[in-house]
Amino acid sequence: MPRRLRQLLAGCYSCDMSDPQQYVQTLGKTARQASAALMATTGAQRNAALLAMAGAIRASKSDLIAANATDLEAAEAASLARPVIERLKLNDKRIEQMAAGVESIARQTDPVGQTIEGYVRPDGLRIEKRRVPIGVILFFYESRPNVTSDAAALCLKSGNAIILRGGKEAIHSNRAIAGIIKTSLADAGLPAGCVQIVESTDRALVPLLLKLDKHIDLVIPRGGESLIRAVVADSTIPVLKHFTGNCHIYIDAAFEGIEQQIVDVCVNAKTSYPGGAVCNAVEHLLIHRQAAAKLLIPICEALNSKQVEIRGDETVAESWKATKPATETDWDEEYLAFVIGIKVVDSLAEAIEHINEHGSHHTDGILSTSLRSIEQFVAGVDSASVMVNASTRLADGGEYQLGAEIGISTDKLHARGPMGASDLTTYKWIVTGNGHLR
Repeated sequence: MPRRLRQLLAGCYSCDMSDPQQYVQTLGKTARQASAALMATTGAQRNAALLAMAGAIRASKSDLIAANATDLEAAEAASLARPVIERLKLNDKRIEQMAAGVESIARQTDPVGQTIEGYVRPDGLRIEKRRVPIGVILFFYESRPNVTSDAAALCLKSGNAIILRGGKEAIHSNRAIAGIIKTSLADAGLPAGCVQIVESTDRALVPLLLKLDKHIDLVIPRGGESLIRAVVADSTIPVLKHFTGNCHIYIDAAFEGIEQQIVDVCVNAKTSYPGGAVCNAVEHLLIHRQAAAKLLIPICEALNSKQVEIRGDETVAESWKATKPATETDWDEEYLAFVIGIKVVDSLAEAIEHINEHGSHHTDGILSTSLRSIEQFVAGVDSASVMVNASTRLADGGEYQLGAEIGISTDKLHARGPMGASDLTTYKWIVTGNGHLR
């Protein structure tokens, strides 16, 4: 192992792990102290730290690839699924994307201190609602090492301290990235406790972390449904949730002139990521009966050419002989694979009702040339992101120009959809008077 890499990893092993309760308490207290220090920093100071982080990531490329190789070797030995190994992999391009993502966040407008609204009462009392950091974020995530730098950068931008707990499959990569961040923060004059990583993959630490409501303000789990439900069940800290990504596309009766666009969007939404194993991939198509007469076969042919398994209702099975009959449970399924469910509906209202009943409130879209249908769909579908004549795969922090995302919330409080730096703030009321009394 290169000496520089050993130094980076050694920087993450400074805590005593012999007492798990004391270890997590130390993490929480350190993060709370760092959070207080961050509140006294300026946007310029935090941006300088982010730029230093980006430069350090680039300078440590060979060390990151070496650490990642250890994780990849272990993943191959454990026979992890190919999509998981693909998400785990770091190379020159992905490391450059990590650094560029941090720089993109640094260039964004500082959300801290922004006035959300303000007014002066008739008696001269001034009332202002101003953005402030949430405080300390506990972040669980799986597989993708680049999420380590994304999450750290978003929290630093918004003035929050973060405790990172990644998956065991990326432990060496995550430790190396955390070591880089810790060094760059110190060089920029910020407390290293602003970004901490849980140094052990022992699951026994998780319930202990989730009871640190004295020190941690918000938990964000990013991963599979089982992880998120386990976090919700154990946590005494508020949890921002994203259980599943059962995304839909509805193809309207008004489709003339955009037939090829419809086919292209459906294929992109299902197959643009290897294996379809991402939360914003479309899982179900709802096709108006009038559109199905012309578009069902071309859509099935295009999906079949990409090796997508089609599960459908009776109408779909009659038209496309390779259809696997859909069961009632299929409509609630997030496949995370090259599998798609297709259902023919008789009206836009039926499509909206189906999506609201079976969907996960993540991302759902309409393909239509009718402004009236589009407006009805946008108003009626209860989802964090609603796509109009566009792929569900565009529901992403980078595509929304957030620089990156710490997660995609399907909750309604306090954030919804892809979460950037401004979504990691809350607000306080500032009331200014001149000896005012009640």
